[in-house]
Amino acid sequence: MADLVVQRPEGLYCPPGDFYIDPWRPVARAVITHAHSDHARYGNGHYLAAAPAEGVLRTRLGEIDLQTLPYGERIVHHGVTVSLHPAGHVLGSAQVRLEHRGRVWVASGDYKVAPDPTCAPFEPVRCDVFITESTFGLPIYRWAPDEQLFAQIDAWWSRNLEHGRATVVCCYSFGKAQRLLAGVDPSIGPIVVHGAVEPLNRAYRAEGVSLPETRLVTEVADKTDLKRALVVCPPSAAGSPWIRRFGDARTAFASGWMQVRGNRRRGGYDRGFVLSDHADWPGLMSAIEATQAERVIVTHGSSGALVRYLQECGLQAESFETEYGDDRIEADTVENASSSSELPPEPAA
Repeated sequence: MADLVVQRPEGLYCPPGDFYIDPWRPVARAVITHAHSDHARYGNGHYLAAAPAEGVLRTRLGEIDLQTLPYGERIVHHGVTVSLHPAGHVLGSAQVRLEHRGRVWVASGDYKVAPDPTCAPFEPVRCDVFITESTFGLPIYRWAPDEQLFAQIDAWWSRNLEHGRATVVCCYSFGKAQRLLAGVDPSIGPIVVHGAVEPLNRAYRAEGVSLPETRLVTEVADKTDLKRALVVCPPSAAGSPWIRRFGDARTAFASGWMQVRGNRRRGGYDRGFVLSDHADWPGLMSAIEATQAERVIVTHGSSGALVRYLQECGLQAESFETEYGDDRIEADTVENASSSSELPPEPAA
């Protein structure tokens, strides 16, 4: 029986349905798992995405021909039944379930299984074939509970405040920034965000996600607040003139890559916090097992290691070559960071 999803130069293609999933080249019809720019690119003719993703997709891509689908609702296109199910990655992230002639495939996009108050939780979907990411597909990656992590961040912020220094946390402006904001204690001090972060905060709030009050630099009347603030910005802003407004600040990077010793030092940060929007090794294992899939196709990340492990466990496993990112770089491409409330234009695919 022919595969429901195959590789093409434009991206992952469903032949019977004649559409793509997260294509990296412009196509006529695209099903989008989430709004990170390596998965949702400008230039497609028609977009289908989960309903909670509408705000962030329009914030990032502007005016597009977008059709939304509530989680779990099914539509049929050229005989392929399509439904979208929560991936737990970021707001509006979805796994794509495809059913055709009795066979079920699920393309996960990016996902995590850990609780996250800023998006719908991961929903295991039973299938015959599961297409999984493997960004952190090595056993060394194991995340600590959120309460432990955010207690560390709050304590660090409090110490910096006592010494009159701003606390700068660099993280990706979509998803990671909002999860960070939802987890910290806003009673410690004021919170200032970069201009790339605030439009996405508005999109999250519009979907009912509770976030603390945030301000842009230009909205801070009392400049002494800048020395007390928690500052949330993309990594590119840390090396720009924008960061000088906060004086002798202390900097940190929040990422799953901080699990590996040396990454913080190489980046020149004072601290590193292990915070990821992707599944860790136990999360990948539990998600794959829950699908009860007999065949697993692994995409971006440590795909070779995960394929070998799954084969040793008796599964039919292989990999797809994709052009998705691996979370090492900021997806927003803020070259000249500023306090503007406008996002930079999304680069064309």
